[in-house]
Amino acid sequence: MSSEKKETKKEIIHQKLLELQSEARIVRKIVFIIAIALFLIVGGVTVGGYFYIKSALKPVDPDSKTEKIIEIPIGSSVSGIAQILEDNGIIKDARVFKYYVKLKNETGFMAGDYKLKPSMSIPEIIERLKTGKAMKKVVLKITIPEGKQLKEIASIIAEKTNKKEEEVFKKLNDKSFIKAMMAKYPDILTNDILNKNVKYPLEGYLFPATYYFYKENPTVEEIATEMIDKTKSVLQEYAGQIKEKRYSVHQLLTMASLIEEEATKKADRDRIASVFYNRIKSGMPLQTDPTVLYAKGKHQERVLYEDLEVDSPYNTYKHKGLPPGPIANAGTMSIEAALNPEKTDFLYFLATADGDVIFTKTLSEHNKAKAEHITKN
Repeated sequence: MSSEKKETKKEIIHQKLLELQSEARIVRKIVFIIAIALFLIVGGVTVGGYFYIKSALKPVDPDSKTEKIIEIPIGSSVSGIAQILEDNGIIKDARVFKYYVKLKNETGFMAGDYKLKPSMSIPEIIERLKTGKAMKKVVLKITIPEGKQLKEIASIIAEKTNKKEEEVFKKLNDKSFIKAMMAKYPDILTNDILNKNVKYPLEGYLFPATYYFYKENPTVEEIATEMIDKTKSVLQEYAGQIKEKRYSVHQLLTMASLIEEEATKKADRDRIASVFYNRIKSGMPLQTDPTVLYAKGKHQERVLYEDLEVDSPYNTYKHKGLPPGPIANAGTMSIEAALNPEKTDFLYFLATADGDVIFTKTLSEHNKAKAEHITKN
């Protein structure tokens, strides 16, 4: 090969090396620019988010003297209240208000008509809603505790309204009223409540809470409607979990009612829930005493062996799976336990006279616990 050709080949190689080096520098610059851009974007979003939230926590208009009458309906969830306040220009952002309330663990908001100003801070608004400084005077207050059955709820309503218990109970089971409620709350009151084996359609659907009424002599229908509305607002908070776990509302409230009736003040509802789910998965009957008492329609201190023979679809000693419907109303703790049971291998539990609950994995362990903690007949 001539020296001239060698020189030409060297020049070509050198030229290609220069081009590759140039391309590498360009690539590095592009990567660097992209990295800087991403850093600025992330930083900008973070800083922007911080200042946005900081601004959202401030009054809408610090100088405003305008008073607005804001109605907070009975049964409103925190999300619902936040949206009402945003829609009326009292707060800047419903989501920020909602998360602020959760972070501060604020509870006890009361229904009513409130005079609120855009100049009020979020803590002032929360305090106003908690103290119940409403425009209207509460005429009637009805408190429904957790774990109450429809008959007991009818008794409470009757006592507070000076109505006859039989009339209240009859109205709560009135077919036309139930149909009207089903039409109003189709996502909550489904055809499941009309199952022929369901004892009382609205059992478990009247949420345990304190209800305030601002007019004389509200009807039974109006009172029950507020309670069903509260059930709807509470369940809305768990809509995502209910859908994810593919539960129906009826199944969820039924399971929650069993947990509520079995739980004691010291009991771990999540663990009780795990026992029920483990039994269902294993093909075992739930064998929970409260369903036997519900089937019998009366309260007893203890369930006797002869009681276990009661002929009823609610008797979970005779029938596997969930009973036809709820056996009482359930609070949020039991609903959350039904949605998020603890992961255990327990198949049995036993409540002692002291309110403690002993969980066991085998029948022999369970029988041993019974012998130690339960007085024989």
